Amino acid sequence: MTGQELAAVCLGFPGAVEERPFPDPEVTVFKVGGKIFAITRLAGDPLRVSLKCEPDLAEQLRASYPAITPGYHLNKRHWNTVVVDGSLERRLVVEMIEDSYDLVVESLTRAKRADLAG
Repeated sequence: MTGQELAAVCLGFPGAVEERPFPDPEVTVFKVGGKIFAITRLAGDPLRVSLKCEPDLAEQLRASYPAITPGYHLNKRHWNTVVVDGSLERRLVVEMIEDSYDLVVESLTRAKRADLAG
């Protein structure tokens, strides 16, 4: 998966937006409802993306896959950093992005969730 493909997956969810809020313009965040669900450097080599995750699942994924580690500079209980270097199946990476998006959507107010639903 390339940086462009990663961005396309993230932006494929309802209400998802891409921003660069940090002093380093290479750091891209993907948000829904004003909250971050993915953080990455799209031109990174190797490509890495930090994603929200249920705490128990986060630990299971870390134990199962060397390419998944505790979130870099994030709450390690709720975030994983994933190295997207081909060692993980694309389907797994996409599922983790979707799970992160869903966790953030669940935390939004009822009104914001209704707006996303159309």
